[in-house]
Amino acid sequence: MKSIVITGGSKGIGLSITKAFLNAGYYVVIGSRNGIEINDEIKNNFSSIKMDASNVYGHEILVNEAIKKTGQLDAYINNAGFSEWRPINKIDNNFLDNIFKVNLYSAFWGCQVASKNFGNNGGVIINISSIAGKRGSTNNSAYSATKFGMNALTQSLAKELGNKKIRINSLCPVLIDTEGLNEALKSEYSPAAGDSKEFFSNFIKNQSALNRLPSSKEVADMCVFLASDSATAVTGQCINVDCGVFPQ
Repeated sequence: MKSIVITGGSKGIGLSITKAFLNAGYYVVIGSRNGIEINDEIKNNFSSIKMDASNVYGHEILVNEAIKKTGQLDAYINNAGFSEWRPINKIDNNFLDNIFKVNLYSAFWGCQVASKNFGNNGGVIINISSIAGKRGSTNNSAYSATKFGMNALTQSLAKELGNKKIRINSLCPVLIDTEGLNEALKSEYSPAAGDSKEFFSNFIKNQSALNRLPSSKEVADMCVFLASDSATAVTGQCINVDCGVFPQ
């Protein structure tokens, strides 16, 4: 049985990714600050471990669990992260340290630990980035900087690790309607200014080619594809999942 580690896999996009890989027949190890419940028919293929993704040792614990359960590590998804809008004059050292450690440091540690533990057949790393990693926006400099950094990490490591048969890609979703995003949109500094319903409606009308936004399941399905043998020639890419918001 193939195994996969998913950081931040207990809610939002991460939970959809967890369920998608369980349904695809993987043994799934998730790291998160909170545990989750999985239905009985698949819970035997699942481990949930509380950990701090900004610390390298947390990633080592997750990988050790995957190898203990299946004898190997096949894929790793760096999904842990959070979004918060702040204007430049409201950014302080504590905020900047936190958002970089959770969003970007965690991806570095995940890539480092995964790449050391893949077998001779290599493996797959997927970084959950954002459309904000390709274009900046008002009051979003810190978050965007972490996601631009994640995309740079992806592109660099694709070259560095390719000779070890390790593929690495980023997914760049646009706004995904999750509890975490809706909480972030309550901020007076967010583009919604606290009114997420009207914001989503206007955003879809003015920016989406498909007149809708993607679901977390659609992000998860793309992860399953990238981890599969159908994507063996795909590496170093930062792939939009955005219903045509940002055509490239």
